[in-house]
Amino acid sequence: MTSEDAPPKVDTKTVSPARRWNYWLGGKDHFQVDRDSGDMIAGAYPAVRTAARQGRAFHNRAVRHLAGAGIRQFVDIGTGLPAPDNTHEVAQRVAADCKVVYVDNDPMVLSHARALMIGGATTYVDGDLNHPREILDSGDLKATVDLSRPVGILLIAVLHFIPSDERARAVVRELLDAAAPGSYLVATNSTKDFVPPEVGARYDAMLASGAVDAWPRDRTVFGGFFDGLELVDPGVVAISDWRPDAEARPTPAEVSMYGAVGRKP
Repeated sequence: MTSEDAPPKVDTKTVSPARRWNYWLGGKDHFQVDRDSGDMIAGAYPAVRTAARQGRAFHNRAVRHLAGAGIRQFVDIGTGLPAPDNTHEVAQRVAADCKVVYVDNDPMVLSHARALMIGGATTYVDGDLNHPREILDSGDLKATVDLSRPVGILLIAVLHFIPSDERARAVVRELLDAAAPGSYLVATNSTKDFVPPEVGARYDAMLASGAVDAWPRDRTVFGGFFDGLELVDPGVVAISDWRPDAEARPTPAEVSMYGAVGRKP
């Protein structure tokens, strides 16, 4: 995609995590600045494309689990650009009456959202994870899901864009406090726990220079997001190890991302 193809208000000169993720997934909705950033990160960590694909696969397995457990409402925050097996597609294959609210603040995502909007069971909210109250108070959200009933809150590959652990915990807590008992949190976060020290050091240098914007967390910090929740087996693990569909799968070092699902009692 070139800058001439960009929808209005889309910044084609600044890296977009959503467009970069789309690039790693093999999509077409990205610009040169996103490709350059994606290639630079892949140069330091070649498995990043595997991590992106595994993140999508984890999302699909977790959504299927929640829908199978009776969840019929989902709030997907930081949804990113449309790709095969979006949340409503996965959930509605299990139960046709599932409702989904997508939340993102990327203009490209919102442009696609408006084009795909079908109303009724699916809606999109222009919102930022850093401001959870604005998301929760959205009229579009309230018209689609009922927070007095159990809901699945999805934070897939988005928490690591909040640098402060304390702030990230506060955001998660505010979202969960608004959710009814029986609700679920599904979350992932990048980590350096599985990579050799030299790879972690390269990433730290890129983070310090501003070349990357995803803040990795170790198992203890990530697990803290699920404090007070009942973890769904197998608990906090590399995303490729969370209820895999096949025995052959990437190693934790090839995904470098934790994932977990927890239920609010």
